[in-house]
Amino acid sequence: MNAILVIAHAPLASALRQCVLHVFPDAHQAVDALDVPPHQAPEETLAQARRMMALHGADDTLVLTDIFGATPCNIATQLLDGAHTRLVTGVNLPMLLRAVTYRHEPIDTLVSRATLGGTQGVMPLAPTAPQNQFRRPTHDPTHRDHQQ
Repeated sequence: MNAILVIAHAPLASALRQCVLHVFPDAHQAVDALDVPPHQAPEETLAQARRMMALHGADDTLVLTDIFGATPCNIATQLLDGAHTRLVTGVNLPMLLRAVTYRHEPIDTLVSRATLGGTQGVMPLAPTAPQNQFRRPTHDPTHRDHQQ
């Protein structure tokens, strides 16, 4: 099974983990969270992340961070080994839930599923429920733009 490590600005990583455990209480061993406090040295956070990965002992690890180019992401890039660790930025709850759901799949498949979960989980919604929205009938005799 793959490990999932969320590294994000405090308290986002822990909050996301708690949300996941609300939905998947059995995932407590699969998902770790590392909150990056505002004044902690990056070297300390990196050492903590390495300890967390070593303690987990998984063959492969998916690391999720919040913002590309920010401190959590910069720390996470130093964890990449090119073989057993993958990194995806822009973590959100749909992404993390998808990753936990498919944590048993190969790491490359897991990356793909997590990324899709993150992007598909973001969508604009109308102010009313779709079933209450006005829709034009499929055959409207007054609608003539199909005629020449």
